[in-house]
Amino acid sequence: MPEDLHPRLLRGFVATAETLHFGQAAARLHLAQQALSRDIKSLERLLGRELFTRTTRSVALTAAGERLLPQARRLLALQAEMLAPAERDRPVLVDLNSAVTGEDLTGERILAAARAADPEVELLARYHGGLTAGVRELLADRLDASFGWFSGLPAALRERLVQRPVRLERVALLLPQTHPLAGRPAIRVAELVGSPVDICAGNPATTEWTAFGERLLGEHGLTAAAPFAPPVGAAETARYLAQHGDPMLTTTGGPQLPGVVTRPLVDPVPLTLVSLVHRPGPVAAGVALLLAQAAELGEREGWLTPPPAAWMAAEDAALLS
Repeated sequence: MPEDLHPRLLRGFVATAETLHFGQAAARLHLAQQALSRDIKSLERLLGRELFTRTTRSVALTAAGERLLPQARRLLALQAEMLAPAERDRPVLVDLNSAVTGEDLTGERILAAARAADPEVELLARYHGGLTAGVRELLADRLDASFGWFSGLPAALRERLVQRPVRLERVALLLPQTHPLAGRPAIRVAELVGSPVDICAGNPATTEWTAFGERLLGEHGLTAAAPFAPPVGAAETARYLAQHGDPMLTTTGGPQLPGVVTRPLVDPVPLTLVSLVHRPGPVAAGVALLLAQAAELGEREGWLTPPPAAWMAAEDAALLS
C-alpha cells in the first residue's frame, strides 16, 4: 500500500525549491535543517525520483522537481482553501502549562489579553500540567498551542515544532511555612547547598522542567530531591510540600497555596525562557492572536529583558540572540 503524502513534505519541498537553499528554507519553516533534509528525502523516496541536485555549493531542481513545483503549490493552496472555514470556526485549544492558575502566569496573561482583543475568536484553556504533555497533544492534533521551556524538550521533538520566545520568568521556590528559609523575602542560591530541591523529577508531564532544574542545580552545586509521584492541584501541592518538606522549584506569579510561601531566588537571579509552541504550517487565527498579544505584552512590560545579575541556560541565551 502506498504511503500517504503529508502536506508537511510538500511545504518543505516548495520552500526549498523557492530558496534553493536548505538553510534558508528551514528557517522559513521554523525547522531544523536536518529535519527538512529528512522530509525532502522522504518525499523523493515516496515519489521514486530525485527532486534536487545537490553539491557543496549549490542546490538546483531536477526536471522532476520542476514538474512537481506547480502541482505542489496547487495542492497546498487547495488544502488552505479547504481548511480556512474550519480554522475560523473551530475553537482553538491552548495549554497553559500548569495544573493550577495564577494571576501572573504567562499563559494566563496572554490568553486573557487575546480574549479581550478579539472576543469573536473562541479560545479554550487546557491544563495538561507541563510542556512535555502539551507537546504530545500538539503532535496528535488535539491541541493548538502550549507554553513552557522549549529548550528542555528532546531535539527530535523540537525539530517538529515552532516556538516563539515570549517571556523570561524569574525562578522561585515553594516552601512550607515551617521551613527554616520561609521567613526570608528572597533566598540566595548558595543557601540551598546541601539542601535537596524538588524539581518535579517524578512527573512525566513536565520532563522539560526537570531538565531545567537539573541544569540550574548542576551549575550551582545543588542537589535534587528524590523523585515522587507528582501532586495535582493547589490543595494537593500544599499537602505534598507539608509532607515532604523539600523546597520545590517554581516561578514567581503563581497561586497562593495554603500553608505555603513563594520566595524568589537571588544571587544570581535564575530565569527560565517561556516559549509559545505550535505546529509548523498554516497558523490558525487563534494562534496568530496569541502570538500578537504575547509580542505586545512582552514589549510593553519588558518580558524578554533580563534583570541585572541574572542567570539563564545557554540554550535560552541562544534563542534570544
